[in-house]
Amino acid sequence: MTPLFEGVGIALASLRANKGRAALTILGVAIGVMVVMVIASMISGINRSVSNLFEQIAPRTFLVWRFFQAGVNISDGSDESSPWRRNPPINDTEADRIAELPSVRYVTRREESSARVEFGARTLESVTISGLSHQWIEVNGGDVYPGRSFTRMEDIANNRVVVINKKLESQLFQGRDPIGQMVKIAGVPFEVIGVYTPPPSLFSGASPPFAGVPHGAFVKYVPYWKGWMRLAVAPVTTVPQQQAMDEVSATLRSMRNLKPGQENTFSIVTQDKLLDSWNQVTGVFFLVMIALSSIGLMVGGVGVVAIMMISVTERTREIGVR
Repeated sequence: MTPLFEGVGIALASLRANKGRAALTILGVAIGVMVVMVIASMISGINRSVSNLFEQIAPRTFLVWRFFQAGVNISDGSDESSPWRRNPPINDTEADRIAELPSVRYVTRREESSARVEFGARTLESVTISGLSHQWIEVNGGDVYPGRSFTRMEDIANNRVVVINKKLESQLFQGRDPIGQMVKIAGVPFEVIGVYTPPPSLFSGASPPFAGVPHGAFVKYVPYWKGWMRLAVAPVTTVPQQQAMDEVSATLRSMRNLKPGQENTFSIVTQDKLLDSWNQVTGVFFLVMIALSSIGLMVGGVGVVAIMMISVTERTREIGVR
C-alpha cells in the first residue's frame, strides 16, 4: 500500500506545482463532454416538445396531402427528384366528397402564402397568410382571445375577416386594441376579429407573424401558389381512425380512377408519420452536431496529450531517479 500512497502523493504534488496545466487539461475534457451532453439534451427536449404538441392538437385527426415523404427532401428541379409532380392537386370537389362520408366528422382546408400586411402607416412584408376552414382551431389547438374565430357562415360567404397571432399584433398594432380594426392583406381590407394564441410548446415564443382568413376569401383575394391545398380529416368519435382513413383512401382512388395495384396519387398522413419525419430530421441534425463536437473533443484531446508529453519530457530524469 505504501507505493500506492506514495504515487498518489507524487501526483497531487505535481498538480499543485503545475496548476495551469492541470486546469487546462480538466477544461479540455470538461468542454468536450459538456458539448455532447448539451446537444443530446437539446435534441431530447425538442423531440419531447414536438411530441407533446402533436398530442394536444386533435390526435385522431389525419391529413390528406398531394405528396408526403418523410425525412429531408432535396429537389434539383428534375422530375426524378420532384415526385409530387406525378400527383394531381387535392381539389374542392374531393374535399366536399370526403366531408360527406359517414365516418368523417369534418374536413378542414388549408392553403398558405405570404403577403404584405398594412395598418395605417405600418407595413410588414412577407407575413404568413393561411386560408382556413372554420374548424381550424380544433385541428391546430390553442385559443382565440381576445375576440373570436370566424364562423361557418363567414367561411361560406368568403367574408373579409382575419384572425392574427400575438406576434403580428405586437408588431402591427404596438399596444393598441386590434379587434375591429381594418388591415390590408395584399392590398385588400380585412377586419381583425380575434387574436390567436397557439398551444404552449418550446416554439411558441418563436412563431412568426401569422394571419388566418376564411379559405374562400383567401382563394379570392390573396395571391398564392395553387395546387397545394391540404386537408385535415377528423373521424366520427365512434369510428376508428383506420376505418375513416380506409374510406377516404377508397373514395379518392375511385374519384381518380385508380385501378387495383396502382399506387395512390395522394398521401394520407397521420401524426405518427409526421413525428417519424421530425425524428429523422433531428436525427440528421444530431449526427452533424455529434461530428462537430467530436472534432472539438479531438482538438481538446490533442491539447491534453501535448500538455502531458511536455510534463513527462520535463520530468524524465526525475521519473528515472524515482
